[in-house]
Amino acid sequence: MQRRHLLQAAGSLPLASWLAPRAAFAFEGAELYAGERALYDEAKKEGLCVSFDTGPEWANWKSLFRDFKKRYPEIELTYNDLGSAATVVALEKMRRRPQADTAYYFAASAVDAVRKDVVAPFKPLHFEQLPEVFRDAEGRWFTIHTLNIAFLVNRKLVRNVPAGWADLLKPEYKGAVTYLDPRSTGVGQVMAFAAAYANGGSVDNVKPGIDYLGRLHAAGNVQRVEGTTPYAKFLKGEIPVWIGYENDGLKAKYSDGMGDDCAVVIPREASVAAPYAISLVKNGPNPNAGKLWLNFIMSTAGQQLFAQGFVRPAVPGTPLPADIAAKMPAAPQIRPLDVVKAAARKAEVDQLWAQVALAGK
Repeated sequence: MQRRHLLQAAGSLPLASWLAPRAAFAFEGAELYAGERALYDEAKKEGLCVSFDTGPEWANWKSLFRDFKKRYPEIELTYNDLGSAATVVALEKMRRRPQADTAYYFAASAVDAVRKDVVAPFKPLHFEQLPEVFRDAEGRWFTIHTLNIAFLVNRKLVRNVPAGWADLLKPEYKGAVTYLDPRSTGVGQVMAFAAAYANGGSVDNVKPGIDYLGRLHAAGNVQRVEGTTPYAKFLKGEIPVWIGYENDGLKAKYSDGMGDDCAVVIPREASVAAPYAISLVKNGPNPNAGKLWLNFIMSTAGQQLFAQGFVRPAVPGTPLPADIAAKMPAAPQIRPLDVVKAAARKAEVDQLWAQVALAGK
């Protein structure tokens, strides 16, 4: 499933309830953090947490719902799946009578939510461990997992699996590389910054990344530029190398039947991590239940469940079972993307990319 990003179209699905057997007792054993039982006692008075934009099939939210319910049986969770930008629109429309307790989105939309004053400060478990660019200083949003730029390679169509950005410029990859349009997709924008870091640039200097893409086009190595996710085409064997998100490759490899025919490569020179964030909604109806939910998401148990859904935990050093860690090996070349700076450079990316990628067309 390809996640929608900066240009998310508005739309919604009906609010649904995550049902699980109710129990009459609280969790047993040690607290996950100091004050957990006291917070649960307050949350039980509310009895409900409304979680916006956490569709169960995305990023393994269904497992977080399940384990939250097991630990806190007297709190009902409801959710919807609006999409990032549409979630902010919904919060703005209902600001006088908020219906949500928490809101999840691509972090650029979280920044927009702060600007529109629809979210509240809250610093959950492990907040201070996050990179500074992965959190609002006051806790009005914070990153809970990332998506990372990777090369998704069909081994049946490619003799040598590319290890880095420089490899893709070789003649053997003529007509082999597909990526998403930076002008209209979030992943395309993020990819441009990954290419920049790999070629001596940064979030403050994207031109080296755009120049690299220009060389890729000039070499004739670009198969096509897509406007929407080409996941189905990749599964069908129509794309030799797709520059996309790591989680799509892992899903193709381990869940959707490609197996060893799919290689997922974090390019050796550099990549970037796109932050996905969550917030406590300002004046939400169930603030204690919302805080309980946010703390659980940021706990080691919650972070590990994200990893099982093929997205990388945001909390550094989250211990992972060996089988999960093997699918997402350590990659110190991944840089945390500052979405505030990246969003400010969108027009520049669009203009520069059009000059190099559409030249002569």
